[in-house]
Amino acid sequence: MSTPTLRGISSMATRQVLAELLAAYEQQTGQRAVIEAVGGVDAAKRVQAGEAFDVVVLASDAIDKLIAAGAVVAGSRTDWVRSGVAVAVRAGAPLPDIGSEDAVRSAVLAARSISYSTGPSGVALAKLFERWGIAAEVAGRMVQAPPGVPVGSLVARGDVELGFQQLSELLHVEGIAIVGPLPPAIQITTIFSSGVAATSQQPAAAQALLDFLASPAAADAKRRQGMDPA
Repeated sequence: MSTPTLRGISSMATRQVLAELLAAYEQQTGQRAVIEAVGGVDAAKRVQAGEAFDVVVLASDAIDKLIAAGAVVAGSRTDWVRSGVAVAVRAGAPLPDIGSEDAVRSAVLAARSISYSTGPSGVALAKLFERWGIAAEVAGRMVQAPPGVPVGSLVARGDVELGFQQLSELLHVEGIAIVGPLPPAIQITTIFSSGVAATSQQPAAAQALLDFLASPAAADAKRRQGMDPA
């Protein structure tokens, strides 16, 4: 008798790595899991509203809020992957120098338009520009990608000149060149966590999947998708 399929929801940032890991998990255990990837804000709203899921995969602060609200089981939070931000330009465009904090600041000031995401990396980037004292100067050139729309797609179309997003989300976009990760001094790292949804009818199976995502067996897939084990 086959076990019921686990159902989950995640933000877009972990879509590719989850697809790879869920396929491996099903092959090893026979347990099928389907995790829908949407914008992180929408995902949290749907979980909060009580939609039936088994697992929730979001940035750690979003998981903590859902635990506080009773929508994710307390004690089930599992940190499983870390994701850093990279910079992209349209394929064929000159690559700006991003080797230091000052170089990135200069590249931002020189860019006609800059795009960032609605996720935690976008919030952190806006704070960085404020700290640099350039927020007002670049405000008119900032283009926030709509939820669920990759920053890379705006860069590829030529809608924006400089794109900032998690490397994992830029890796699979055609028509862009990834300049590289932000330098260590200003790197923006998001820790993604998972948790068992309070609505889950099979919490033990859900927790077993989360344990697999955080296990050493999952490390290579994370690196292939531009992330690091948490």
